[in-house]
Amino acid sequence: MENNTLSEKEKMLAGKAYQAGGEELSKERLKAREIVFEFNNLAPKFIKQRKELLKRLFGKTERMFYVEPPFRCDYGYNIEIGDNFYANFNLVILDCAKVRIGNSVFIAPNVAIYTAGHPIHAHLRDQEYEWAQEVTIGNSVWIGGNVVINPGVKIGSNVVIGSGSIVTRDIPDNVFAAGNPCRVIRQLTDADKDYYYKDFKLGE
Repeated sequence: MENNTLSEKEKMLAGKAYQAGGEELSKERLKAREIVFEFNNLAPKFIKQRKELLKRLFGKTERMFYVEPPFRCDYGYNIEIGDNFYANFNLVILDCAKVRIGNSVFIAPNVAIYTAGHPIHAHLRDQEYEWAQEVTIGNSVWIGGNVVINPGVKIGSNVVIGSGSIVTRDIPDNVFAAGNPCRVIRQLTDADKDYYYKDFKLGE
């Protein structure tokens, strides 16, 4: 199928250049914003109601998840979260492409996950073209505060991303990574587990 026969939404989901200002995508963003507005403005005691709103909004959820308000996203239906998911305050997910998050992922405050990008050259940017690339986060990942995850990034399983990091490239399994740009600092091993059992007397 030629690119010019696709709708702007189909181009967006296919990772092609698209223009987001059309009627279809504008309506879908508005729908998401209405749900997000309701989620963010419910009283703190309405935990079950907030959870139900996210089930309506997200493309996939599991049994155990919790997102602290305020939360922001573009469409919602491109967000897939695994079981035992927790996100602290001010999570922003620009989900113009899929954002797939595994099980037991913890996200600290002020984290931003971006799938959307814009052309570097002003000629195309001024015509309101943009593009989107999927972001994938594995299982048992802890993302520190004020982390930015850029389009197209894949983060492996059993990973810790240090606070303030800007993740611009893939991160493998079983590492601690940090910095701007984010890079692998060291492997995570059983010695890290033993440290906590010894110094914090876990399991006693």
